[in-house]
Amino acid sequence: MTTMQQMTFFKPGQFEWREVPAPTLLAATDALVRPLAVARCDLDLHIATGFVPFPGPFAFGHEMVGEVVAAGEQVPHAPGTRVIVPFQLSCGRCYYCRRGWTNTCTEFPPFASYGLAAGGKTDFGGGFSDLVRVPFADHMLVPIPAGVPDEVACNLSDNVADGWRGVAGPLAERPGAKVLVIGGKAQSVGLYAAAAAVALGAGAVTYLDDDPARLVAAAALGAMTGPLALDQGRRAETQFEIVVEAAGDPAALAFAIQSTAANGVLTVVSMYFDRATPVPLTQAYYKGITVHTGRVQSSAVLGDVLGCVACGKLHPQPVTHRIASFAEAADAMTEAGPKLIFTR
Repeated sequence: MTTMQQMTFFKPGQFEWREVPAPTLLAATDALVRPLAVARCDLDLHIATGFVPFPGPFAFGHEMVGEVVAAGEQVPHAPGTRVIVPFQLSCGRCYYCRRGWTNTCTEFPPFASYGLAAGGKTDFGGGFSDLVRVPFADHMLVPIPAGVPDEVACNLSDNVADGWRGVAGPLAERPGAKVLVIGGKAQSVGLYAAAAAVALGAGAVTYLDDDPARLVAAAALGAMTGPLALDQGRRAETQFEIVVEAAGDPAALAFAIQSTAANGVLTVVSMYFDRATPVPLTQAYYKGITVHTGRVQSSAVLGDVLGCVACGKLHPQPVTHRIASFAEAADAMTEAGPKLIFTR
């Protein structure tokens, strides 16, 4: 094929399917993948509604699974193999990749990703298309076990992995620790953090949020739930060794620091877009807590995430509120709900 269909984001609320040139193999380590299922990332919703100002046009969709259509001679995945395509591009060979810092691979421009080429960045294509080219496919592509369906595997490389990294490392160092997740704007990431904490044997998992639907999903994942209610003057009453902040709100960030026990670990998975965000560092300093923030290292953690799903311990399905078709994607992208899956 010389041309293909691709869904392009132009501005909030405006998506269009267009005929564009089809990608081709450019190196022996390339593969061409036909997307089969694409999940709407939490960030995708905010871009689609205009809450996060990403200028278009660019190809959309970055949480995806597909089947290999063609592969270079150095790619060990035969045509027909179902694979997860990590949303961040990485080579697996450079200084950063070899240390597990795959979100800063030196072979690509900063923030190189599928489906997020805003602001004049290089457009590597998106999941809502007939084909994507995957460079360094020998490193990038992750085969999917037979028992894991497309609609589960498609969101593992970003939002599920993002929730996972907030609890997996800290729980490995503190087995059985209590975990607090504060839900909000990074809505599915917070829920997946709670699911991962349950799967990894946390002593107790508490999920706080003011959204009734997300509280129902968190309970289905095995977490104890309750309202966050910061607008009612709530203060931290319980201390947790491990805290994940997915609210994206300065008041919630302050509450997260208040709720982190002395020498505990706080991971901020939400994104803050203001030029400055108030952070109560004095309290964090005296408690001696460790605060992590930054993008997930997708390729570095994806194998562990997929393994936990495949063995039946991690169950991300309760977070999905609807499964739709590719044909519905342009109209459904601004729909409310924590996780929307599109299948071909």
